[in-house]
Amino acid sequence: MLDVWSLKVLSEVGRLGSFSAAAEALSMTQPAVSRQIAALERRSGVLLFHRLPRGVRPTGAGQAALEQAAHVLDGIALLETRLAAHAAGEHGRVRVQAFPSAATAFVPECFRLFAARHPAVELSLTVGGGASAVLAGEADLALVTSWDPAPAGLDLVPLLDDELLVALPESHPLAAGESVRLRALAGQAWIDGSHPDCLGPLSELAAALGTPPRVSHLCDDWNGRQGLVAAGVGVMVFPSIAGGAALRPDIRLLRPEPALPARRVFAAVLPAPGRSPAVEELLRTMLGYGGP
Repeated sequence: MLDVWSLKVLSEVGRLGSFSAAAEALSMTQPAVSRQIAALERRSGVLLFHRLPRGVRPTGAGQAALEQAAHVLDGIALLETRLAAHAAGEHGRVRVQAFPSAATAFVPECFRLFAARHPAVELSLTVGGGASAVLAGEADLALVTSWDPAPAGLDLVPLLDDELLVALPESHPLAAGESVRLRALAGQAWIDGSHPDCLGPLSELAAALGTPPRVSHLCDDWNGRQGLVAAGVGVMVFPSIAGGAALRPDIRLLRPEPALPARRVFAAVLPAPGRSPAVEELLRTMLGYGGP
């Protein structure tokens, strides 16, 4: 069985045309190089080099061996480079699961920042699924909130505290200020959506309103919910993670008084020994995200 070092010795002898020169390049002795080539010739059963008064010249078999050895050594060098790139997080794939409001601004902006530094890493996004997708091997990272039960067997990396605002149509009489008293919205119709882009812990909202919210519309589509607000048929809780860029121009965001408790957003990932360098790099990007 040929080994990589033997091929390296063969290649250097062919390149330099001398056992002595190859020995110097490889930090070996000349007799050691000579023995290495002789061993290759015994193993293959053919003469690889003509020994000349000054140096060596490859035989026909030797030339064929040199050409093939070059392909093998180039392939090994490429393998080492690709493995090193994966180890450095420069190649690979990261599959992300996110809830709708996180997918409107936060995830796209983090993907943009990540791709600028790691253009060879493939990123993919699926909306929905949650932490169970990571446990099932269908995702590498899932965004979850403090409203979700902690998934067993995964690490939760805290990313940000998501302030909860209230969205009103711009024509609403209470939409002119920077904040709105929640008790003033007690009689309004509320728009709810799927978890975690919903009204959250209803007991906290009910306490602030002074009465349970009157949920008149259920809509899982993020744009559809904003459309209902813009049409003046209801109001909604708007998580800050969605970003102002995702806001329709005909609705207004106001801070509720009293403030609703912020929800914490986490990245659910495999424990550190099982995470790829590319996932670690995406985590660092998300942790360093400063907003649009």
